Amino acid sequence: MEAWAKDQGTRGSLIELYGDPRSEVTKALNLVLDHPGPMSVLGNPRCKRFSILAQDCKVKALNVAAADDDPAGDDRPEVSMVDKMITDLKAKKDEL
Repeated sequence: MEAWAKDQGTRGSLIELYGDPRSEVTKALNLVLDHPGPMSVLGNPRCKRFSILAQDCKVKALNVAAADDDPAGDDRPEVSMVDKMITDLKAKKDEL
């Protein structure tokens, strides 16, 4: 994750990047992507495309790009992207 943070320029910023190699967080959040469509391409279960705004281990906003007609979240990734997170930050600013 350090190399990815360096590549993305997030080192030392507000953004934290985390790995989940055993899918513990993915399972706890019920975000396992195991739909047959994406699985036929990806092979193993993965994590759904999401963004999370958390403070002091409390989830303030959870944005999941997956939908019944788009289990991988490819058609509407903006649901979990930076513009949505900025909107969430502004909406939750009094709580943060």
